Amino acid sequence: MAIRQRRYSKEELARRGQALYESGIRQQVEAGNESKIVAINIETGAFEVDENIVPATNRLFDRLPDAQPWVIRIGHRAVYHFGARSLKKSP
Repeated sequence: MAIRQRRYSKEELARRGQALYESGIRQQVEAGNESKIVAINIETGAFEVDENIVPATNRLFDRLPDAQPWVIRIGHRAVYHFGARSLKKSP
């Protein structure tokens, strides 16, 4: 098993991941994938979508062994959270 090293701070990882998600990935994955996970390589913008974190990140690592992944739950502010708030606006 390869030992992977994080090359960015948690804050930088989150900043880059969120920027990539908002700048184009969201539009590609949001329809029909509510509550699924998207794993994004913050260095290339490559991404994988799955029901769970591990399969999404494993597929990303299969494609890009040196990836620096950031994950988010589609339609939500975070992968895990307390309460039931989503990013969708109330009618």
